[in-house]
Amino acid sequence: MTPTTRPSGHVLGVDSGGSGVRVALAPADGGGSSLRWSSSVPVAVGPGGIDARGLLEQVLTAARELLGRAGGGCCEAVCVGAAGMAGMGDGLRAVLPSALREALGTRRLVLASDAVTAYVGALGQRPGVVVAAGTGMVALGADLTPEGGWRRADGWGHLLGDCGGGAWIGRAGLEAAMRAHDGRAGGSKALLDRLRAVFGPAEGLPGLLYPRADRPAVLASFAPEVAACAAADPVAAAILREAAWHIAGAAAAACPPATATADRPPNVSGISDISLTSGRTFSGRKTADPDAGTPPGEATEGAGATCEVALVGGLFRMGDPLLAPVREELQKQLPHARPVDAVGEPLDGALRVAGALVTDSLLVPTDPAMLRIIC
Repeated sequence: MTPTTRPSGHVLGVDSGGSGVRVALAPADGGGSSLRWSSSVPVAVGPGGIDARGLLEQVLTAARELLGRAGGGCCEAVCVGAAGMAGMGDGLRAVLPSALREALGTRRLVLASDAVTAYVGALGQRPGVVVAAGTGMVALGADLTPEGGWRRADGWGHLLGDCGGGAWIGRAGLEAAMRAHDGRAGGSKALLDRLRAVFGPAEGLPGLLYPRADRPAVLASFAPEVAACAAADPVAAAILREAAWHIAGAAAAACPPATATADRPPNVSGISDISLTSGRTFSGRKTADPDAGTPPGEATEGAGATCEVALVGGLFRMGDPLLAPVREELQKQLPHARPVDAVGEPLDGALRVAGALVTDSLLVPTDPAMLRIIC
């Protein structure tokens, strides 16, 4: 494509996560506003990974409706941002290219982790760190240099990580409620009252929760209850302080290496060496001490450099009960961070990636697990 050639048709962005699927259509030349479609039905994830056929069905339904509203045409480029893309996206890579080409006339397709689309939605194609927190939690950083790449911290799902995310907070709150129900230490009567109001009798909660395929979303639905109790309940407040410690720690780990100490880079695994800090009990669990700051050797002091940090996702809509301790922890663990407002959301990021693909202006790193150009 020559610099004077303006692309025709449309670009399509897809955001698939635990709360459902959202799709946006915009002119490929970057002019005009986008049209949007959403479904609260999440795409299933099974032993074989993301249900490619299920996602395709929703995307085609949305695309046809949006193209009809736009007056017709084709989708020149599509970007699909999906939770679990890094480890469970093989089916999408096999199914989507030919199906989208046949149904929508798609020439270019990129599959991305939802963390990547959250990054581009928040910062555009600029270096920095984005923490995306909703049902889960992941931090992603990039310096956009030729030798650089993505630096990811956490985002490993509710069983292995997502520490500080909605499901993590909700599960911690429900645990504290069950402790109060049993009369164990670390319990919260306030959270037990909220459990009963939301789910019914406490002893019935396992039967309601464990058979559900959407357990992370159910757990995350209790996070706002924890936030609502935090002002008057020390256990709820402690849960949010611990969540903030994890969130800031992930941001520090994902900070691009130019702002890390020379003797030891950030721990990009997202798992801090908690043996280096004094322990403290939060909601009945032993953990690293959030008030101790970052373990020795992991502080990202830099030499006067700053790192833009954007916080995105529905979890932060809980407001000050979570945001206030997150800001405090960022000051401790990433003192050179410069908080910035997100420019847009993950769906906007998917549209931007698709638009950059069709104009050959993509600057963010490609990566087999994080952002893969399929065609």
